[in-house]
Amino acid sequence: MTKISREQVAEAGVVGAGGAGFPTHVKLAGQADTVLVNAAECEPLLHKDKEVLRQYADEVLAGLAAAMDLVGAERGVVGIKGKYADVIELLKPKLAPKMDVVPLRDAYPAGDEFILVYDVLGRVIPPGGIPLAVGAVVVNVETAMNVARAAEQPVTEKYLSIAGAVANPITLRVPVGITLAECVAAAGRPTVPDPNYIVGGVMMGYLEENQNALVDKTTGGVIVLPDDHVVVRRRRQDWQQIARIGRSACDQCSFCTELCPRWLLGHPIEPHRAMRSLEFNLVGEANVIGTAFCCECNLCSLYSCPEDLDPKNVCLQNKQRLAAEKKRWEDPPFNPRRPELHMENRKAPMSRLVQKLGLAGFHNVGPLDNRLLATDRVGIGLKQHLGAPCEPVVKAGDRVTKGQVLGRRPLADGKPALGAPVHASIDGTVTQIGDGVVWIEKS
Repeated sequence: MTKISREQVAEAGVVGAGGAGFPTHVKLAGQADTVLVNAAECEPLLHKDKEVLRQYADEVLAGLAAAMDLVGAERGVVGIKGKYADVIELLKPKLAPKMDVVPLRDAYPAGDEFILVYDVLGRVIPPGGIPLAVGAVVVNVETAMNVARAAEQPVTEKYLSIAGAVANPITLRVPVGITLAECVAAAGRPTVPDPNYIVGGVMMGYLEENQNALVDKTTGGVIVLPDDHVVVRRRRQDWQQIARIGRSACDQCSFCTELCPRWLLGHPIEPHRAMRSLEFNLVGEANVIGTAFCCECNLCSLYSCPEDLDPKNVCLQNKQRLAAEKKRWEDPPFNPRRPELHMENRKAPMSRLVQKLGLAGFHNVGPLDNRLLATDRVGIGLKQHLGAPCEPVVKAGDRVTKGQVLGRRPLADGKPALGAPVHASIDGTVTQIGDGVVWIEKS
């Protein structure tokens, strides 16, 4: 295997492919004893990670090996749901020494890195911490593959699932910068007259009103749903509705807390107490400061609450206020016994979650079409990552080739700021640069 350097990972523009887009070269600057490949993929109806792992097992494992080398890890683990027995059997003969596969329960949120680290290693990441705090580094399946490719090609393509109310649920390979509408069309188009796009998954994703929004390095999937679907209706509630209904209907049953993945890890977050901040009891900081540790998994709002209230958004509002006021719980307490006592018995089974969300009627498959989806125009965002937007290094009228750098990280105190470069995903001509996007038309 070609040795991969952190500089190559940075230059290739590799970022977390399934979350906030944290620059991978920064993550691989630490020292850890274990690297985990997160193949749990716990969002309902999404199949991208499992399909990429099946098709590109050798490259994903090469990326795992490269990450282990860079952080000095002695162990590499692929965490994947045990129900994907065929993928596990495919991986086993390909594993290098010091690598193994750990089967996971089909529960939500198995793909949360805090939960993954606990399920695989039995270690609890402290409140407000990161996996490195307990000697682990976690990377997404597609991220690991991109690390393996970093010496030869930058990130110009994306894999994503198209599911829900479409004729042919599918996992696609597409150029970065293609529109969501083009991807949905490749899945046989919507089967409902009023399609809504939930980007990233029904639990932690968002409702995208612009169907011509652009695919970026972090886009993991699109779930198409009709106007009257419960997930769409919930996404369209505004804060005034959430607060008014929550204030009048919350009976403090505490199910939101009892099933909260972070609370089950022993963290000091109690969503039911945060609900008291809606001006009916215990208004103030003492009962909400723990919301700083909310992972926004949405389990409390979309699964746990028998009244269909929205503790997640209440926690989020408080979390944002605390951040704006620069209030942080220093040395927060946590209960190390709680996960041992409760975690295994209180996980949310995926089958039950799918029923609760009204998704059981959709075809739950997503086979990979490995052909690159063709397009004549792409828009390459200058900010597809956590950190500072890139500064363009091309101008309108320039001819560019696939893989060419379009934008680089700005300098901060003489050093590149947190971020990752972006690259052309097709050959063509730069037609315009504006609103943080470099537009390229095929020529």
